Parts: sequence; structure tokens; C-alpha cells
Amino acid sequence: MILVTKPFSPPVEEYDEKLKGIWDRNYFTNNGPLVQELEAKLMDYLKVSNFSFLTNGTISLQIALKSLPQKGKILTTPFSFIATSSSIVWEGFSPVFIDIDPKTFNVNAELIENSIDKSVVGMLFTHCFGVPCDLEKIDKLSKKYAIPVIYDAAHAFGVNVNEKSILNYGWMSSLSFHSTKLFHTIEGGALVCSDEKDVKSVELRRNFGHDGPEVFSEVGVNGKNSEFHAAMGLCNIKYIDEILEKRKHQYLTYKDLLKEKDITFQSIGENVQYNYAYFPIVFRSEAILKSVIEELNNKEVFPRRYFYPALNCLDIFSEFYNECPTAERIASSILCLPIYHDLKDSEIEMICEIVKAYI
Repeated sequence: MILVTKPFSPPVEEYDEKLKGIWDRNYFTNNGPLVQELEAKLMDYLKVSNFSFLTNGTISLQIALKSLPQKGKILTTPFSFIATSSSIVWEGFSPVFIDIDPKTFNVNAELIENSIDKSVVGMLFTHCFGVPCDLEKIDKLSKKYAIPVIYDAAHAFGVNVNEKSILNYGWMSSLSFHSTKLFHTIEGGALVCSDEKDVKSVELRRNFGHDGPEVFSEVGVNGKNSEFHAAMGLCNIKYIDEILEKRKHQYLTYKDLLKEKDITFQSIGENVQYNYAYFPIVFRSEAILKSVIEELNNKEVFPRRYFYPALNCLDIFSEFYNECPTAERIASSILCLPIYHDLKDSEIEMICEIVKAYI
């Protein structure tokens, strides 16, 4: 059976060694030594500062949103995982959906300014499949209107723009280290702050607002992560360059086998050092997509319709509906093909033969 993704598994004996240390110390959570070590190694690898390791990517988004100074509207994308929009609503904001660019699948930066008014207090945009948003245009709008930008960078681990980490753009960037991600800690996430003055409040909010044993300076949540999750991250970070290289090979193999076919690939800028985390393709119609899925399933291959339906069309967000025709069209006809570390070239070739038979 070929799934859309599988987690990278480091050698079990390396993880066991980390677990032995946890047992010997009898220190399982509350910002333990492995958590601190992982934070330091990830800050070094990603070339960022002000890095907080958290329970998951959703908590990361919620803490970032909670850090905004006032409630109101949040400009966002309708083409992302549901956590992007559900976090906005969960924290008491109102999402304003802006249509996406048909090439990058990110928010269409040309449409953002039309939605800005005095009730807009923030922007939350996703680097879809790890491809960067239009950072320059969004940054200019952020400065022009003094509106903070939060980036959902769940897919963007290790992505650079002009040799600079994508995480150094915007006010805050949220990461996910879920097992489905390129780099994972089984469950986990992180928040990167661009301004050092925000770090203290993030640290307080991830630990109930504790500012000492008997002092509470913030209304916080339990956003801490454990030594066990940090142990997996420390094992995996050793292999990240190998993981990235393998993923690039798989991505380019797919693209070469499907080139000159009647499908659309996501556009990646020449100045982007990409992580090749996903391989999405867009078909001419939903009917073709469904036929391909059916045939792949018959062969025990299970791709995934990321992200369907578009978030603006979900019933739970009906009061915020805003027509986004490009996002709705792409959501109905996009398919992410399987891609993970152990996927064989022969399996990629088989998948491509099935796809080509329908296009």
C-alpha cells in the first residue's frame, strides 16, 4: 500500500538511546534539556532566533493570534489546511478570505489591499506546499497599514528565499512538526518571532502564563512539548539534509515523467531554495481527478486532495463566505501524489503511468 506520505523513521537504536537518557534523568517535560537542545539546533539549522518549540502547529497559530493587540478581522487564504482558519475563529477573530494566485496557490497579493479597512487587525497567510507567498508585496502592505503578518509555514521547513530563511519574514511564523511533515517530532510545532520583545509573552503563553512558581503574568495555555518528542526531533535533524536531497530527487522524477502533459504544476520562483515537501498537480477537471483517484486506489495507491473543499466553502465558516473562484476551482481539481523518504522510483513510475492514462 502506498500512502500520500509516511513519516521518516530514524534508526530505532538512536531513539532508544535518547529514551534511556530521559529515563535516567526522570525529567519528562517542562522545558527539559532535550527540548532546549532541539531548540538550539533548529535555530542554528534554520538560521533564526527567538524560536519556541510547541505542542503542535495549531497551538502555534493560536498563540500567535493571541499575541495580536486587538480583536477584529484577519485577512487569510481559503486554500490551506483547516487549522489556519479554525485558529482565527477559535481565538475570536473573523476571517476574511482572499482568493489565491493560480500559479503559486498562495494568496493573491494583488487582491489584499482591496480588503483592508480599519477593522482589519492582522493577516495570516500560508506558504502553500512550502512555496513562499509574495513576501515583498505583503511586507509593503503590512508596513503601509501597520498590520502584522503571521505566516503559516507548516509546509516550509528549510525553505529559503534569496539565501534567507523564509521564517525571517513577517511578524511571526508558525511551523508544524507533525509526523506527516518533512521534519517531524511525532507531534510538535514552533513559533518564530521577528521581534525579540515578543518572545517573553510567547514563552509565558505556552506555559499557562507562569512567570515564576507563584506568579502569572499572562493568560496562557499548555503549549509545551515533551522530552520524548524532542528526542525524535534530535534524531531526525541528523538526517535532514539526506531527507531533503531524497525528496528533491523524487519531486524532479515526478515532474520529468509528467512533463508536457495536460496538467498544471505549482510555480516556484527562481530565487526560492525549495524543500520539495509535496508534489501537487492540477487536472483540467474534477471528473478527471476522480477517475485518477479511483484507478490509483484500485492499485492500493492513496493520494490526497489537499485542500478540498476550499475553506471559504465550508459550512462552519458560512457566515464569513466570500467568493474565491480561483481557490474553489483549484481545490476541486488538485491532487497531491505520494511522496515520502522510502518511496521507490519504480513506484513513482507506476503512479505516473496511471496518471498519464487519464490525461
